[in-house]
Amino acid sequence: MEGLLKRLQEEMKTALKKGERDRLSVIRMLISEIKKVQIDSKKELTDEEIIQVLQRYAKQRKESIKQYREAGREDLASKEEFELKVVQEFLPQPLSEEELVSIIKQVIQETGASSMKDMGKVMKAVMDKVKGRADGGTVSGLVKKMLSENG
Repeated sequence: MEGLLKRLQEEMKTALKKGERDRLSVIRMLISEIKKVQIDSKKELTDEEIIQVLQRYAKQRKESIKQYREAGREDLASKEEFELKVVQEFLPQPLSEEELVSIIKQVIQETGASSMKDMGKVMKAVMDKVKGRADGGTVSGLVKKMLSENG
């Protein structure tokens, strides 16, 4: 599959033509991250695997923003925020909390989960369904809350 990688390459050309240097450098960095993973794994990545690479990159940006803010380096934090914004353009839209709660309820029903000991089973099924559209920490918190209400 080359849909997402191809889109990144097209956006790179567009940024180059428009003279958007900062955007161009972020997109180049993303493409190089993807290529690095392809070389390490000795295979072409699917769009799903590319999304995982982009999510990892986005998560690093979020952590950097937090650290820079704590250190009072607003200049560096805003640079990271710009990078994060560019990365998010290529990621699937995140699910709303309502959509997430609905999926979790459905999985709890499907798996017959009734207590916290079913958490692993529920988490696995939910994460498979939301692939890249919800943060694991958020999902975990909601699943815990919903299972403890049941149990």
